[in-house]
Amino acid sequence: MAICDWVSLHGDAFRGERALVTGGAGFIGSHLSEAMLELGASVVVLDDFSGSDASNVEQLAAKHGRRLSVVRGSILDQRLLDEVTEGCRWVFHQAAWGSVPRSVEIPLQYEAINSQGTAYVLDAARRAGVQRVMFAASSSAYGDSPELPKIESMPVSPRSPYAATKVAGEAMCRAYAACYELDTAALRYFNIFGPRQNANSAYAAVIAAFAKALLAGERPVIYGDGEQSRDFTFVDNAVHANLLAARSERPINGEVINVACGIRVTVNELAVKMAALLGRPELSPRHVEERAGDVRHSLADLRLAREALGYTPVVDFDAGLAATVQWYRQAM
Repeated sequence: MAICDWVSLHGDAFRGERALVTGGAGFIGSHLSEAMLELGASVVVLDDFSGSDASNVEQLAAKHGRRLSVVRGSILDQRLLDEVTEGCRWVFHQAAWGSVPRSVEIPLQYEAINSQGTAYVLDAARRAGVQRVMFAASSSAYGDSPELPKIESMPVSPRSPYAATKVAGEAMCRAYAACYELDTAALRYFNIFGPRQNANSAYAAVIAAFAKALLAGERPVIYGDGEQSRDFTFVDNAVHANLLAARSERPINGEVINVACGIRVTVNELAVKMAALLGRPELSPRHVEERAGDVRHSLADLRLAREALGYTPVVDFDAGLAATVQWYRQAM
């Protein structure tokens, strides 16, 4: 359920083309798959459904028919990767294990899926003659440097195994672009939120977790004092950045590019806004001990995104939050 009219933004740039979306049944991947289908492309979704909802792609299949192919499998399966990548002009690599706290608990599994898996995707794309791979990088690469806003030229400083795997993926993207006839773009997402984000995991992202609690009549839980801030970014903005990167007429050469709104919101402010939107202002947050690996503040500099991709946010925070809260109200 995009807010954006993708055709008005991207016209016929993707019509008749074929793309692979890894993790395409997941939160961001399903929105990206939906946009590509709306734009007239054929989409292959590769997903192991370990953290995805099959209903996301079932709805798309019912609407778009044979232009959508859904394949259940792992990005660690090299033979399968070769099959699904064949004939694709682009690969949107969204498949990964998320969650900073979970990565602290099982770091080696994260390294295998996120780091090694990205290398496998890149190599399959190289062998298939793909034009460009868009990689879902993460603002967690910046670590806890107090300097704001975060600029892509800053040194990386991952504070969790999850962040480290995303930095490794960026490095592989740059290396493949340098060594092979495969262009790549590493899009550093800043706290993406929106409809279809899983609220039922123990590691749910904050907006999804707040929605679940408030709709159940419970006080939302904040880790730490709540004054930590985030550049919350509605999912349509991430989709738009991916589409702009795919369309780029100049090589991107593995460049790291921030994808965000360029505005900071504290977790305390978020809790108040969501409680008001859901008509439960009396449900004040409950504070517990902060979590290992979390960063204090996050805010993106978007100059490179504008210069390299022509990117500006297409949905602001308040509009995106209202649409997201409405979706959770209907879904739960």
